[in-house]
Amino acid sequence: MPVHAEGGLVREERVGGRPELEVKRTGSFVTPVVSVVLFVAAVFFIVAPLGWLLVLSFAKGFNFPSLTPTSITLGWWRDVFNSPGLVHSVFLSVTIAPVVLVVSAVLCLPAAYAIGRSDFFGKRAVLLSIFSVNAFPRISLYVSMIPLLFLLNLMGTILGVVVVQLIGTLLFMTWIPATGFAAVPAELVEAARDAGATKFQVFRRVLLPLARPSITVAAVLAFLAAFDEAQGTFLVGAPNYITMPVQMYNLVLNYPVGVSAVFAVLLSIPSVLLLLSVRKVLFGAGTSSAFHLR
Repeated sequence: MPVHAEGGLVREERVGGRPELEVKRTGSFVTPVVSVVLFVAAVFFIVAPLGWLLVLSFAKGFNFPSLTPTSITLGWWRDVFNSPGLVHSVFLSVTIAPVVLVVSAVLCLPAAYAIGRSDFFGKRAVLLSIFSVNAFPRISLYVSMIPLLFLLNLMGTILGVVVVQLIGTLLFMTWIPATGFAAVPAELVEAARDAGATKFQVFRRVLLPLARPSITVAAVLAFLAAFDEAQGTFLVGAPNYITMPVQMYNLVLNYPVGVSAVFAVLLSIPSVLLLLSVRKVLFGAGTSSAFHLR
């Protein structure tokens, strides 16, 4: 005799003379509620601040308490693009960050492959050491590096800036790709080897395509970490190399709000465009395994 519980909690059916209980998940309304909450949070904490920055970058002034600008102007934008120092900061940021990303990929992806596909002595110690770079305030690490950078004549050089920005990418470019490589089933690799594929062919045609979502996520996060790095760049690169995040400190203290808003919008554009271009990869099911490493 079937037993049904209202609300979708428990259902009992007789199959072959034996009762079978089916426990159904409750709270089917939870998913829409969570989606609405996340959407509201995204609007409040991400879209609204960016929108307000955009308004400030064109606003000539406000009459308190109104939030409507008294007039619209392009003067703040002209001030930014007519300032050689500000334009040079934009140039440095959009050129140094890709270089850091390439160097990080060359150094970290082989290590990620070894960590993901091999089991060697000290593997967890290596992972812990990589994770520990981000476990403490970054400024203390940069300060401790200054004597070594002075010894190597890297202070005030572009190479020194690349080194300090590289530190913030190590965790992303090692840990996440390693989990992507580790998630590839061993059966696929063995089947490819049985079909006559070489080790390089297995890597190029099996491992790399399946790990590509994880590598893409890592590359996006690493680029953003390098692009937004300010503390180490200021300590090592100033006054020769002032990137956009470092320049923001000077703008907030010494320039009108409109100029700071323009620069903040320019600083946000690469991040927004990059995230939008890879949003399907970032939020796809293929990346769900990129955050668990045995």
